[in-house]
Amino acid sequence: MVRFGVIGTNKITEQLLEAAKHNKQFKLTAVFSRTEERAKAFADTYGAEHTFTDVKEMAESDVIDAVYIASPTSLHKEYAVICMNGGKHVLCEKPIASNTRELQDMIDAAQRNNVLLMEAMKSTLTPAFEIIRANLDKLGVIRRYTGSYCQYSSRYDAYKQGTVLNAFNPAFSNGALMDLGVYCIYPLIACFGEPNTVKASAVMLESGVDGEGSILLGYNQMEAVIAYSKITSSKLPSEIQGENGTMLIDSISEPGHIRIEYRDGRTEILSEPDSRPVMLHELSHFVELVQSGKTESPVNSFTHSMATLAVMDAARKQIGLVYPADRA
Repeated sequence: MVRFGVIGTNKITEQLLEAAKHNKQFKLTAVFSRTEERAKAFADTYGAEHTFTDVKEMAESDVIDAVYIASPTSLHKEYAVICMNGGKHVLCEKPIASNTRELQDMIDAAQRNNVLLMEAMKSTLTPAFEIIRANLDKLGVIRRYTGSYCQYSSRYDAYKQGTVLNAFNPAFSNGALMDLGVYCIYPLIACFGEPNTVKASAVMLESGVDGEGSILLGYNQMEAVIAYSKITSSKLPSEIQGENGTMLIDSISEPGHIRIEYRDGRTEILSEPDSRPVMLHELSHFVELVQSGKTESPVNSFTHSMATLAVMDAARKQIGLVYPADRA
Protein backbone atom coordinates (compact mmCIF):
# COMPACT_ATOMS: atom_id res chain seq x y z
CA MET A 1 0.00 0.00 0.00
CA VAL A 2 1.21 3.51 -0.84
CA ARG A 3 0.56 6.13 1.85
CA PHE A 4 -0.32 9.54 0.42
CA GLY A 5 -0.35 13.10 1.63
CA VAL A 6 -2.28 15.73 -0.31
CA ILE A 7 -1.40 19.37 -0.86
CA GLY A 8 -4.47 21.30 -1.90
CA THR A 9 -7.91 20.85 -0.35
CA ASN A 10 -9.89 21.77 -3.44
CA LYS A 11 -12.30 20.22 -5.93
CA ILE A 12 -9.65 18.46 -7.99
CA THR A 13 -8.23 16.81 -4.84
CA GLU A 14 -11.72 15.70 -3.90
CA GLN A 15 -12.11 14.12 -7.35
CA LEU A 16 -8.82 12.26 -6.97
CA LEU A 17 -9.83 10.93 -3.56
CA GLU A 18 -13.18 9.77 -4.91
CA ALA A 19 -11.33 7.92 -7.66
CA ALA A 20 -8.91 6.50 -5.08
CA LYS A 21 -11.77 4.61 -3.45
CA HIS A 22 -11.46 2.18 -6.37
CA ASN A 23 -7.75 1.50 -5.74
CA LYS A 24 -7.04 -0.67 -2.69
CA GLN A 25 -3.32 0.16 -2.83
CA PHE A 26 -3.96 3.84 -2.04
CA LYS A 27 -4.17 5.13 1.52
CA LEU A 28 -4.63 8.78 2.48
CA THR A 29 -2.69 9.42 5.68
CA ALA A 30 -1.95 13.17 5.66
CA VAL A 31 -3.41 16.50 4.58
CA PHE A 32 -1.56 19.79 4.18
CA SER A 33 -3.33 23.14 4.27
CA ARG A 34 -2.20 26.63 5.16
CA THR A 35 -4.65 26.61 8.08
CA GLU A 36 -4.99 23.87 10.69
CA GLU A 37 -8.76 24.30 10.67
CA ARG A 38 -9.05 23.58 6.95
CA ALA A 39 -6.56 20.72 7.12
CA LYS A 40 -8.42 19.06 9.98
CA ALA A 41 -11.83 19.47 8.35
CA PHE A 42 -10.58 17.91 5.12
CA ALA A 43 -8.74 15.12 6.97
CA ASP A 44 -11.87 14.31 8.97
CA THR A 45 -13.94 14.11 5.79
CA TYR A 46 -11.57 11.70 4.05
CA GLY A 47 -10.20 9.75 7.01
CA ALA A 48 -6.61 11.01 7.13
CA GLU A 49 -4.84 10.58 10.47
CA HIS A 50 -2.34 13.44 10.20
CA THR A 51 -2.50 17.14 9.32
CA PHE A 52 0.25 19.61 8.51
CA THR A 53 0.54 23.34 7.95
CA ASP A 54 4.23 23.13 7.05
CA VAL A 55 5.13 21.33 3.82
CA LYS A 56 8.71 20.62 4.90
CA GLU A 57 7.47 19.02 8.10
CA MET A 58 5.15 16.74 6.11
CA ALA A 59 7.90 15.92 3.60
CA GLU A 60 10.28 14.88 6.37
CA SER A 61 7.69 12.87 8.29
CA ASP A 62 7.49 9.07 8.17
CA VAL A 63 3.70 8.93 7.73
CA ILE A 64 3.64 9.23 3.91
CA ASP A 65 5.39 7.66 0.94
CA ALA A 66 4.06 9.99 -1.74
CA VAL A 67 2.30 13.30 -2.17
CA TYR A 68 -0.33 14.57 -4.58
CA ILE A 69 0.11 18.29 -5.31
CA ALA A 70 -2.94 20.27 -6.41
CA SER A 71 -1.89 23.73 -5.27
CA PRO A 72 -1.83 26.71 -7.68
CA THR A 73 0.69 26.11 -10.47
CA SER A 74 3.00 28.84 -9.17
CA LEU A 75 3.65 26.70 -6.07
CA HIS A 76 4.16 23.34 -7.81
CA LYS A 77 7.93 23.53 -8.10
CA GLU A 78 8.51 24.74 -4.53
CA TYR A 79 6.30 22.11 -2.94
CA ALA A 80 7.48 19.30 -5.22
CA VAL A 81 11.18 19.94 -4.58
CA ILE A 82 10.63 20.10 -0.82
CA CYS A 83 8.75 16.81 -0.90
CA MET A 84 11.29 15.06 -3.13
CA ASN A 85 14.15 16.30 -0.95
CA GLY A 86 12.28 14.58 1.86
CA GLY A 87 12.38 11.34 -0.13
CA LYS A 88 8.74 11.41 -1.17
CA HIS A 89 7.33 10.49 -4.59
CA VAL A 90 5.35 13.27 -6.28
CA LEU A 91 2.22 13.21 -8.42
CA CYS A 92 1.81 16.82 -9.51
CA GLU A 93 -1.27 18.33 -11.16
CA LYS A 94 -1.07 19.73 -14.66
CA PRO A 95 0.59 21.85 -15.78
CA ILE A 96 3.43 20.38 -13.77
CA ALA A 97 5.26 23.72 -13.53
CA SER A 98 5.06 27.36 -14.58
CA ASN A 99 7.79 26.96 -17.22
CA THR A 100 10.52 24.63 -18.47
CA ARG A 101 13.13 26.08 -16.12
CA GLU A 102 11.03 25.13 -13.10
CA LEU A 103 10.39 21.67 -14.49
CA GLN A 104 14.11 21.08 -14.98
CA ASP A 105 14.66 21.93 -11.31
CA MET A 106 11.96 19.41 -10.39
CA ILE A 107 13.46 16.69 -12.59
CA ASP A 108 16.89 17.33 -11.09
CA ALA A 109 15.42 16.94 -7.59
CA ALA A 110 13.67 13.70 -8.56
CA GLN A 111 16.85 12.19 -9.99
CA ARG A 112 18.99 13.43 -7.11
CA ASN A 113 16.66 11.80 -4.58
CA ASN A 114 15.82 8.72 -6.68
CA VAL A 115 12.06 9.28 -6.39
CA LEU A 116 9.17 9.22 -8.85
CA LEU A 117 7.92 12.49 -10.32
CA MET A 118 4.91 12.41 -12.65
CA GLU A 119 2.58 15.00 -14.15
CA ALA A 120 -1.05 14.23 -13.39
CA MET A 121 -2.24 14.51 -16.98
CA LYS A 122 -5.30 12.27 -16.72
CA SER A 123 -6.22 11.93 -20.39
CA THR A 124 -3.07 10.23 -21.64
CA LEU A 125 -3.40 7.43 -19.08
CA THR A 126 -6.97 6.44 -19.97
CA PRO A 127 -7.71 3.22 -21.88
CA ALA A 128 -9.22 5.39 -24.63
CA PHE A 129 -5.90 7.17 -25.22
CA GLU A 130 -4.13 3.84 -25.58
CA ILE A 131 -6.70 2.99 -28.24
CA ILE A 132 -6.08 6.31 -30.01
CA ARG A 133 -2.36 5.66 -30.30
CA ALA A 134 -2.82 2.01 -31.28
CA ASN A 135 -5.09 2.91 -34.21
CA LEU A 136 -3.29 5.91 -35.71
CA ASP A 137 -1.85 3.79 -38.51
CA LYS A 138 -5.36 3.18 -39.87
CA LEU A 139 -5.60 6.85 -40.83
CA GLY A 140 -2.79 6.65 -43.39
CA VAL A 141 -0.50 9.66 -43.65
CA ILE A 142 -1.61 12.03 -40.89
CA ARG A 143 -1.99 15.63 -41.98
CA ARG A 144 -3.80 17.47 -39.19
CA TYR A 145 -4.48 17.29 -35.46
CA THR A 146 -7.23 19.52 -34.10
CA GLY A 147 -7.48 19.82 -30.33
CA SER A 148 -10.32 21.86 -28.86
CA TYR A 149 -11.13 22.57 -25.23
CA CYS A 150 -13.32 25.61 -24.69
CA GLN A 151 -15.27 25.70 -21.43
CA TYR A 152 -16.83 28.83 -19.96
CA SER A 153 -15.51 29.23 -16.43
CA SER A 154 -17.92 29.89 -13.58
CA ARG A 155 -15.19 32.10 -12.15
CA TYR A 156 -15.42 34.36 -15.19
CA ASP A 157 -18.75 35.69 -13.92
CA ALA A 158 -17.00 36.85 -10.75
CA TYR A 159 -14.21 38.32 -12.88
CA LYS A 160 -16.70 40.39 -14.89
CA GLN A 161 -18.11 41.69 -11.62
CA GLY A 162 -14.67 42.86 -10.52
CA THR A 163 -13.45 39.91 -8.43
CA VAL A 164 -10.24 38.35 -9.79
CA LEU A 165 -10.09 34.80 -8.46
CA ASN A 166 -7.03 32.54 -8.76
CA ALA A 167 -8.09 31.19 -12.18
CA PHE A 168 -7.59 34.62 -13.77
CA ASN A 169 -4.66 35.80 -11.66
CA PRO A 170 -1.19 35.73 -13.29
CA ALA A 171 0.45 35.58 -9.86
CA PHE A 172 -0.59 31.93 -9.70
CA SER A 173 0.64 31.09 -13.24
CA ASN A 174 -2.94 30.71 -14.40
CA GLY A 175 -5.09 31.50 -17.43
CA ALA A 176 -6.78 29.59 -20.22
CA LEU A 177 -3.65 28.14 -21.81
CA MET A 178 -2.30 26.68 -18.58
CA ASP A 179 -5.68 25.45 -17.38
CA LEU A 180 -7.29 24.11 -20.57
CA GLY A 181 -4.90 24.50 -23.50
CA VAL A 182 -2.48 22.07 -21.89
CA TYR A 183 -5.08 19.30 -22.32
CA CYS A 184 -4.89 19.79 -26.09
CA ILE A 185 -1.10 20.05 -26.30
CA TYR A 186 -0.04 17.11 -24.12
CA PRO A 187 -1.80 14.38 -26.15
CA LEU A 188 -0.39 15.93 -29.32
CA ILE A 189 3.14 15.68 -27.92
CA ALA A 190 2.53 12.14 -26.67
CA CYS A 191 1.41 11.04 -30.16
CA PHE A 192 3.60 13.08 -32.49
CA GLY A 193 6.46 14.58 -30.50
CA GLU A 194 7.63 18.17 -30.29
CA PRO A 195 6.63 20.47 -33.19
CA ASN A 196 9.04 22.39 -35.39
CA THR A 197 7.18 25.71 -35.17
CA VAL A 198 4.73 27.43 -32.82
CA LYS A 199 2.48 30.36 -33.76
CA ALA A 200 0.11 31.67 -31.10
CA SER A 201 -2.55 34.33 -30.65
CA ALA A 202 -4.90 35.07 -27.77
CA VAL A 203 -7.46 37.39 -26.23
CA MET A 204 -5.80 38.89 -23.18
CA LEU A 205 -7.81 40.01 -20.16
CA GLU A 206 -7.10 43.11 -18.10
CA SER A 207 -5.90 40.98 -15.19
CA GLY A 208 -2.95 39.93 -17.35
CA VAL A 209 -3.92 36.37 -18.33
CA ASP A 210 -5.36 34.92 -21.52
CA GLY A 211 -9.09 34.33 -21.70
CA GLU A 212 -8.90 32.28 -24.88
CA GLY A 213 -6.44 31.55 -27.66
CA SER A 214 -5.31 29.52 -30.64
CA ILE A 215 -2.01 27.85 -31.50
CA LEU A 216 -0.81 26.58 -34.89
CA LEU A 217 1.98 24.04 -34.65
CA GLY A 218 4.03 22.84 -37.60
CA TYR A 219 5.47 19.37 -38.17
CA ASN A 220 7.29 17.97 -41.19
CA GLN A 221 4.19 16.48 -42.84
CA MET A 222 1.31 17.78 -40.74
CA GLU A 223 -0.12 20.68 -38.79
CA ALA A 224 -1.79 20.88 -35.41
CA VAL A 225 -4.45 23.43 -34.51
CA ILE A 226 -5.20 24.11 -30.85
CA ALA A 227 -8.27 26.09 -29.68
CA TYR A 228 -8.83 26.77 -25.98
CA SER A 229 -11.00 29.13 -23.94
CA LYS A 230 -12.25 29.90 -20.44
CA ILE A 231 -14.59 32.67 -21.60
CA THR A 232 -16.60 30.73 -24.21
CA SER A 233 -17.75 27.13 -24.67
CA SER A 234 -17.53 24.75 -27.62
CA LYS A 235 -19.21 21.45 -28.36
CA LEU A 236 -16.81 20.46 -31.13
CA PRO A 237 -14.91 17.17 -30.84
CA SER A 238 -11.19 16.90 -31.45
CA GLU A 239 -9.87 15.22 -34.60
CA ILE A 240 -6.86 13.52 -36.09
CA GLN A 241 -7.10 13.71 -39.87
CA GLY A 242 -5.31 11.25 -42.12
CA GLU A 243 -5.40 10.63 -45.85
CA ASN A 244 -7.48 7.47 -45.32
CA GLY A 245 -9.88 8.78 -42.69
CA THR A 246 -10.51 10.97 -39.67
CA MET A 247 -10.45 9.92 -36.02
CA LEU A 248 -12.98 11.78 -33.88
CA ILE A 249 -12.39 12.14 -30.13
CA ASP A 250 -15.39 13.21 -28.07
CA SER A 251 -13.40 14.99 -25.34
CA ILE A 252 -9.69 15.70 -25.50
CA SER A 253 -9.49 16.09 -21.71
CA GLU A 254 -11.44 12.90 -20.93
CA PRO A 255 -11.50 10.77 -24.09
CA GLY A 256 -14.26 8.20 -24.12
CA HIS A 257 -16.05 7.73 -27.43
CA ILE A 258 -13.53 7.30 -30.25
CA ARG A 259 -14.43 6.52 -33.84
CA ILE A 260 -12.91 6.64 -37.32
CA GLU A 261 -14.82 7.97 -40.33
CA TYR A 262 -13.12 6.51 -43.41
CA ARG A 263 -13.12 8.16 -46.81
CA ASP A 264 -14.98 5.20 -48.32
CA GLY A 265 -17.95 5.85 -46.01
CA ARG A 266 -17.24 3.24 -43.33
CA THR A 267 -17.40 4.09 -39.64
CA GLU A 268 -15.42 2.16 -37.06
CA ILE A 269 -16.24 2.56 -33.37
CA LEU A 270 -13.04 2.11 -31.38
CA SER A 271 -14.22 2.75 -27.81
CA GLU A 272 -17.11 3.82 -25.67
CA PRO A 273 -17.03 5.95 -22.49
CA ASP A 274 -15.60 4.21 -19.42
CA SER A 275 -17.80 4.17 -16.31
CA ARG A 276 -14.80 4.30 -13.96
CA PRO A 277 -13.61 7.69 -12.58
CA VAL A 278 -11.25 9.19 -15.13
CA MET A 279 -8.63 10.07 -12.50
CA LEU A 280 -8.42 6.45 -11.37
CA HIS A 281 -6.19 5.58 -14.31
CA GLU A 282 -3.47 8.15 -13.55
CA LEU A 283 -3.56 7.28 -9.87
CA SER A 284 -3.31 3.53 -10.47
CA HIS A 285 -0.47 4.06 -12.94
CA PHE A 286 1.42 6.19 -10.41
CA VAL A 287 0.90 3.68 -7.60
CA GLU A 288 2.13 0.83 -9.80
CA LEU A 289 5.25 2.81 -10.69
CA VAL A 290 5.98 3.49 -7.02
CA GLN A 291 5.50 -0.15 -6.09
CA SER A 292 7.77 -1.32 -8.91
CA GLY A 293 10.54 1.12 -7.99
CA LYS A 294 10.27 3.20 -11.19
CA THR A 295 11.23 6.89 -11.13
CA GLU A 296 9.63 8.00 -14.39
CA SER A 297 6.41 7.22 -16.24
CA PRO A 298 6.81 5.86 -19.78
CA VAL A 299 3.64 7.75 -20.80
CA ASN A 300 3.58 10.96 -18.76
CA SER A 301 7.33 11.14 -19.11
CA PHE A 302 9.79 13.93 -18.45
CA THR A 303 10.21 14.29 -22.21
CA HIS A 304 6.48 14.76 -22.82
CA SER A 305 6.06 17.18 -19.91
CA MET A 306 9.10 19.22 -20.94
CA ALA A 307 8.03 19.41 -24.61
CA THR A 308 4.51 20.47 -23.60
CA LEU A 309 5.85 23.25 -21.40
CA ALA A 310 8.25 24.31 -24.16
CA VAL A 311 5.28 24.83 -26.48
CA MET A 312 3.44 26.79 -23.80
CA ASP A 313 6.53 28.88 -23.02
CA ALA A 314 6.82 29.76 -26.72
CA ALA A 315 3.10 30.53 -27.01
CA ARG A 316 3.13 32.71 -23.90
CA LYS A 317 6.09 34.68 -25.20
CA GLN A 318 4.21 35.42 -28.41
CA ILE A 319 0.98 36.52 -26.71
CA GLY A 320 2.73 38.48 -23.96
CA LEU A 321 1.66 36.31 -21.05
CA VAL A 322 4.30 36.68 -18.33
CA TYR A 323 4.20 35.25 -14.82
CA PRO A 324 6.16 36.28 -11.71
CA ALA A 325 7.62 32.75 -11.86
CA ASP A 326 9.26 33.63 -15.18
CA ARG A 327 11.29 36.37 -13.49
CA ALA A 328 12.35 34.34 -10.46
